[in-house]
Amino acid sequence: MIDRLEQMEQRYDELSAQLGLPEIITDHEKYQKAGRALRELEAPVMKFRELKQVRQGLAEARGLLADPDMSAMAEEEIASLAPREPVLEEEIKVLLLPKDPNDEKNVILEIRAGTGGDEASLFAAEIFRMYQRFAEQHRWKIELLSTSESGVGGFKEVIAIIEGERVYSQLKWESGVHRVQRVPATETQGRVHTSAITVAVLPEAEDVDIKIEAKDIRIDTFCSSGPGGQSVNTTYSAVRITHIPTNTVVSCQDEKSQIKNREKGMRVLRSRLYEQEMDRQNAELAQTRKQQVGTGDRSEKIRTYNFPQNRMTDHRIGLTIHQLDLIMEGRLQPIVDALITHYQAEQLKADNTQAA
Repeated sequence: MIDRLEQMEQRYDELSAQLGLPEIITDHEKYQKAGRALRELEAPVMKFRELKQVRQGLAEARGLLADPDMSAMAEEEIASLAPREPVLEEEIKVLLLPKDPNDEKNVILEIRAGTGGDEASLFAAEIFRMYQRFAEQHRWKIELLSTSESGVGGFKEVIAIIEGERVYSQLKWESGVHRVQRVPATETQGRVHTSAITVAVLPEAEDVDIKIEAKDIRIDTFCSSGPGGQSVNTTYSAVRITHIPTNTVVSCQDEKSQIKNREKGMRVLRSRLYEQEMDRQNAELAQTRKQQVGTGDRSEKIRTYNFPQNRMTDHRIGLTIHQLDLIMEGRLQPIVDALITHYQAEQLKADNTQAA
């Protein structure tokens, strides 16, 4: 591990020097690339330097223990530094875990009503609002790509793109079935109903990730419509894009411009194809996602939102929080942090098992 950290430190110093060179400063692409690589190295390198300082301080203090005049001070120094050493070692191990190559990407967020009819569509709209609030806290940009509204003001389906710093690293844990337990507004007997929605978080693919040939897509145009089939406009601005080799279909009608709808539709299509490619490359990840998202049946849940008890439970890690009102306002960070910590611990456990 030390050899690897020393190599990373050397590379960090090289990149720091490069960012000051005129030929790098004036080349936007090279500057961005070097800056991104520097940021990736910064956290482990800083921790490694702190660890070296702690170890040097311990060595110097232990060397003074034999000196009667300095032994008391040396013992204090050792007592202060010794507990920090193993903590830094564990923090560095976490930082050296393999990175998800998609963590830096924007995401395509897809929310669909599942079991529960109108109540599920209303909850889908509330969950979308929850992610909007979470995005605002991180100063991410969120843009609607496609919506299908229900007759009661909810969403049968809503698709959006969220852009910002390390969006996928925070939201990738949200994929799966979200179950809600509450008394619907339409319930006259005051009974608690259970409904479910599905959430899918896809890393947005770029042109360099997925190449789509013109001959492989078919684009159909139609008039966009609202709830109940009501005509929204009389021009053929809505588009339906079909990727013929995979039979993947994407529709987009939120914009009045056919060109803009086509651009948005292609972003969604590219991301879906990228995810399919990732699934083919890693069958285990594909199986995990199928288990997470499932069919939308309420039995296939990753999280339950119980409104009568103001309780949220994440079933993957056994986390229960009795502040559902705050969570629905987008206060998701404690949940995200707990999930990250859990899966990092699982990775460390797997790495230690393999090493043994």
